Amino acid sequence: MSNLKNKIVLPTGHRGDSAVMNGIAGHDQAEEADSKQDGSADAEDANEQEVIVIQDTGFTVKIQAPGTEPFDLQVSPQEMVQEIHQVLMDREDTCHRTCFSLQLDGNVLDNFAELKSIEGLQEGSLLKVVEEPYTVREARIHVRHIRDLLKSLDPSDAYNGVDCNSLSFLSVFTDGDLGDTGKRKKKGNELEQIDCTPPEHILPGSKEHPLVPLQPQNKDWKPMQCLKVLTMSGWNPPPGNRKMHGDLMYLYIVTVEDRHVSITASTRGFYLNQSTTYTFNPKPANPSFLSHSLVELLSQISAAFKKNFTALQKKRVQRHPFERIATPFQVYSWTAPQSDHAMDCVRAEDAYTSRLGYEEHIPGQTRDWNEELQTTRELSRKNLPERLLRERAIFKVHSDFAAAATRGAMAVIDGNVMAINPGEETRMQMFIWNNIFFSLGFDVRDHYRELGGDAAAHAAPTNDLNGVRAYSAVDVEGLYTLGTVVVDYRGYRVTAQSIIPGILEREQEQSVIYGSIDFGKTVVSHPKYLELLEKTSRPLKVQHHAVLNEKDTAVELCSSVECKGIIGNDGRHYILDLLRTFPPDLNFLPVEGEELAPESQKLGFPRQHRHRLACLRQELIEAFVEHRYLLFMKMAALQLMQQKANKDKTAALHDTSTADAESESKPQALEASEKVPDGMPTSPTSSESTLTPDDSEATINLDFLWNIFTDPKSREVVLNACKAVGSISNTSFDIRFNPDIFSPGVHFPDDSTDDIQKQKQLLKDTAAFLVSCQIPSFVKDCLDHSSLPMDGATMTEALHQRGINVRYLGTVLEFVDNMPAKAQIEHIYRIGISELITRCAKHIFKTYLQGVELSALSAAVSHFLNCLLSSFPDAVAHLPADELVSRRKSRKRRNRVPGGGDNTTWASLTPSELWKNINSEHFISLVCPRTNGVCSYRSRFLSLRCFILIKEYNFDSRHKPAFTEEDILNIFPVVKHVNPKASDAFHFFQSGQAKVQQGFLKEGCELINEALNLFNNVYGAMHVEICACLRLLARLNYIMGDHPEALSNQQKAVLMSERVLGIEHPNTIQEYMHLALYCFANGHLSTALKLLYRARYLMLVVCGEDHPEMALLDSNIGLVLHGVMEYDLSLRFLENALAINSKYHGPRSLKVALSHHLVARVYESKAEFRSALQHEKEGYTIYKNQVGEAHEKTKESSEYLKYLTQQAVALQRTMNEIYKNGSNASIMPLKFTAPSMASVLEQLNIINGIIFIPLSQKDLENLKAEVQRRQLMQNSGKIEEQQAGQLELDDKLPVDD
Repeated sequence: MSNLKNKIVLPTGHRGDSAVMNGIAGHDQAEEADSKQDGSADAEDANEQEVIVIQDTGFTVKIQAPGTEPFDLQVSPQEMVQEIHQVLMDREDTCHRTCFSLQLDGNVLDNFAELKSIEGLQEGSLLKVVEEPYTVREARIHVRHIRDLLKSLDPSDAYNGVDCNSLSFLSVFTDGDLGDTGKRKKKGNELEQIDCTPPEHILPGSKEHPLVPLQPQNKDWKPMQCLKVLTMSGWNPPPGNRKMHGDLMYLYIVTVEDRHVSITASTRGFYLNQSTTYTFNPKPANPSFLSHSLVELLSQISAAFKKNFTALQKKRVQRHPFERIATPFQVYSWTAPQSDHAMDCVRAEDAYTSRLGYEEHIPGQTRDWNEELQTTRELSRKNLPERLLRERAIFKVHSDFAAAATRGAMAVIDGNVMAINPGEETRMQMFIWNNIFFSLGFDVRDHYRELGGDAAAHAAPTNDLNGVRAYSAVDVEGLYTLGTVVVDYRGYRVTAQSIIPGILEREQEQSVIYGSIDFGKTVVSHPKYLELLEKTSRPLKVQHHAVLNEKDTAVELCSSVECKGIIGNDGRHYILDLLRTFPPDLNFLPVEGEELAPESQKLGFPRQHRHRLACLRQELIEAFVEHRYLLFMKMAALQLMQQKANKDKTAALHDTSTADAESESKPQALEASEKVPDGMPTSPTSSESTLTPDDSEATINLDFLWNIFTDPKSREVVLNACKAVGSISNTSFDIRFNPDIFSPGVHFPDDSTDDIQKQKQLLKDTAAFLVSCQIPSFVKDCLDHSSLPMDGATMTEALHQRGINVRYLGTVLEFVDNMPAKAQIEHIYRIGISELITRCAKHIFKTYLQGVELSALSAAVSHFLNCLLSSFPDAVAHLPADELVSRRKSRKRRNRVPGGGDNTTWASLTPSELWKNINSEHFISLVCPRTNGVCSYRSRFLSLRCFILIKEYNFDSRHKPAFTEEDILNIFPVVKHVNPKASDAFHFFQSGQAKVQQGFLKEGCELINEALNLFNNVYGAMHVEICACLRLLARLNYIMGDHPEALSNQQKAVLMSERVLGIEHPNTIQEYMHLALYCFANGHLSTALKLLYRARYLMLVVCGEDHPEMALLDSNIGLVLHGVMEYDLSLRFLENALAINSKYHGPRSLKVALSHHLVARVYESKAEFRSALQHEKEGYTIYKNQVGEAHEKTKESSEYLKYLTQQAVALQRTMNEIYKNGSNASIMPLKFTAPSMASVLEQLNIINGIIFIPLSQKDLENLKAEVQRRQLMQNSGKIEEQQAGQLELDDKLPVDD
């Protein structure tokens, strides 16, 4: 705390950035909360002890490689020898070596041994790099590695979305300012050297929206050619006699000097041979230049190679590691520049050999995905190191499986995989590739006929995946789910699953020992499955229930009937077909004879949906149960109080007075519950959406819980409360859902009629809760700006967090449209409309693409985009040219009817027809404008997964279409999969947040650093959760005064956000803004401005200028420009921020007052005191009305007004003097001072939500004493630690009260 210099820091709480951590934890959090209730102080201490155990201190070893000086390398005892190999293959001076061993005192080290297990390895040990003989495998690895080094600065793989490469542009804007040394090329305080002028299209009010700046050209990416051609020779493989001479393979190379050479890879290394293109002569050339490394050989025969390769490696190692490391899952861009297609032997080999997802170190073997996925789950998890090892293994196998499944699904749709049932029609075919089973999302054999046919078959895989996620998160020992990935590609939905051992050898009827294979007609059960599923029923809120089979016999189940249990040949208990894990959504499931709650009916529910598989989200189930729990506690408390009051009435008079006093002292919140009926409340209260069970226990539980369980009369109270809230137990609160209610074909025993009625009522209540509580709560959060979606994806995420399915988007928009304060959430309406149109277009695009043959794909996609986005009224499709077809056949082809065998029906689509279909797709009548601007098009491209050429498109031209087929570069898949979590790391992260909240910044920082280590341990270096961790660390570093460290951590956060989320993801924009603040604090003014301009451009691309977050960004830009004395530019941004704040927060908001003050400061610097006074008066009036005259802010504003008035008077006097006396006037010097950097930084801190409150020494001592007192109470168990309200450090509201 000494760094704070007697200041305590209060980060204020406005942003819903728990979304960042909560969002990525998704729906798994609830299970984690249930399964990890051991987050007590003891468990936390134990965890900290474990961390200390696994964090052994590192040590330094010396490495001696051939031809280089020995160098020191810091290593950790946990590292494997293989990791030192990786370091050497990445270092500039040893990167060209791949085939070597490490030796200690002449003993070869095992690659897979941990360093701590190696005898004699200690501080200062010398490890020698010893060249080893090549094998064919090692030679291939070497060539691949050299190719990777040659391509290390080439962005083509990142543009094309290959091998987990992705784009990052931060270095373009920092221009070397944020290197490891932190040295700057220009000093930040030399203002005249800073070019502050933003590009024209970034200025407020600009009508230009160019696309090209989205991907600026990085000067490092300019091709630095080392070789013209490096490829496998046509003479491969070596004939038998040459193999016996040690030949492994042959390479063909063309140097930059145009020298054509043939190279032999032999066991001893690489040398020139005498072969030419047409003559095979494997004898060594003279001289042969035998070298163990291909780079050494090429350096001897080509001076240009030597020079360029050295320069290339220098640039490569200068790049930040986060720009180079592969991401765990592939991230795709939607634009790319035109690039030349270069010759690449490795790419060609990968495309035309059956590289099935195994790495180079196990060639010829396909991976048994199922065995890997299940074995990693079976790993021990008794202590922290074991759990880390297990979670790392699970995460690695899942990311590999997702990549292999995506590649396989694309191969299936492209027609590169043969079906296992080739005789059946295409839509019924199934495939096996690389030990993964693939099926298409069509209704084969009328399986889903009663549920909506193909629409239901399309929805089922995602429902199933949600079920797999839920069961994986509960993680019950002995219960196994299949590896599942759902891929949407070229209009088809492909489900990829790992294969249960033995499943292909028997009929499904024989395999299934639990559940039903025909939607409930025949049902079987199994005691082991009931035992395993019983363990999942509480966290997943699934009720144990009985259904009737075809013989009218009751069968016990603890899941939906569709859930099938199969014991594999490996003896494991698998569950699959989890599409009905969560209960049905009655708002979209009309059932004859059933009436919904009035809240639902009022909004026009139930509505007919395209299928009958509409389920409630897990987040909604959690929120509903939480809400009912609060209701239960309130009711029990109320009845207990009434009982006590009645009892006291019969007692003596003096007792009555004490009873009155006691009832008055009870929490007022309980009074509200008197008005709550047994069913659902009609309007949400703040407590319904914000309190967690932990909160409610803390507020209500302690008062009366003891009474409930000790007083026999109180049991009746519990019984009544249980009945009122729909608990399945009469003695305790326990709400669970029967997922088979309203399932067609499922019948229940007669003796469970009452229970079924209760369950039906519970489902109706849940459906009503969604529309009457969750939707209004979402809109309220948007209205008070605690939720700030910027685009369709972030809006979808915000809806999902509250358990609202996107099918309710129309209902949400109707709710927004009918609000009196609609103007203040206009951005939500606009984003919602755009998302609605985009999703409708996506549904149409899906079926449209299915009718297109591969040769016409780019023409079909460009035609669809023209119909959707272009203003050209007569978009005509360009059918592919028939130059490859004979004239006779061509004539025949033209005479065919469209829609015949040629699949050209797509060409008949017109803009008016498409928009008519879009309007008929959604249920509601809203204004659906055809908006223009990059932001509306971006969402369409992202949703349709089209990859277009980056150039300026004219969407407004009515004379020619916007797109040609040459503009369509590719179509990418949409991949949905399970996201395994690092649970221990996440708990450390939460503990760190709690510590910071209590004021222990240093301890919080240490815990979050620990969380970062654990995240790295599980996920590797790149992950969205690590990004959130780094951002919080940077924030803490900044608060604690360590500005350079804040800058370093935030730089990593920006790079990681660009790489794992995308270069224009809303999160990336936030990261850019934070980095700009820390740059400014470190004196990098020019860089801070560049970063803010980049953030503004990205925000224009994502959501346009009219968005509340733009006000914050413009305030930041205006303040920095004010600091560098660019007053006119500064005013443009600050006045725009003022206008946006006035629109979205209302003209009387404290934010608007602050905006007025910032504008007044700039006018003061310009000596335009009249305007300054006008703005400051506005701000003063707002402060006076909102917080009163005695408030500090009002006083500050009043003081500033006096100062401005004095300055204005002084200026006027001076002017009068000049008018009166002309050149003889004696002019008093006026104070025209540029703002100090400290004052600008102070204002930047305020608008970005970082407030430093000066405290006296006495205040500090009192605060410390209070904190210690609370700690003692916690340790003695008198109060429970409340961690529910996490500290939001990412806040952007000024403290104005």
